[in-house]
Amino acid sequence: MHDSYFVIPAEAPQVEQITGVYRRTMATTDSLMLCEFFLERDAFVPEHQHPHEQAGYIIYGKIEMTVAGQTRICQPGDTYQIPGGVTYSVRVLIDTLLVEVFSPPREDFR
Repeated sequence: MHDSYFVIPAEAPQVEQITGVYRRTMATTDSLMLCEFFLERDAFVPEHQHPHEQAGYIIYGKIEMTVAGQTRICQPGDTYQIPGGVTYSVRVLIDTLLVEVFSPPREDFR
């Protein structure tokens, strides 16, 4: 049973994942997790990978994302998908808000 079926973003705890990268876990089910990320200009997410599938949507801002050696500039309205086990990194060009979905849910983000 869920405590609540709705989440108000301002009421979800915000966690600084790494310098300049803030996460709010907005929803979690048995099979997926939805997170909101605010990334400050000039933040950098170093190259890494994890077993979870991941998809994201840029709400505002601009990032440079490298996935499996392919680099793209992502802007508002752009989406991306990263299969589990694939290496990626992110360089934040301007303050950015994005939403990501992970499957299965990340235990470290609960």
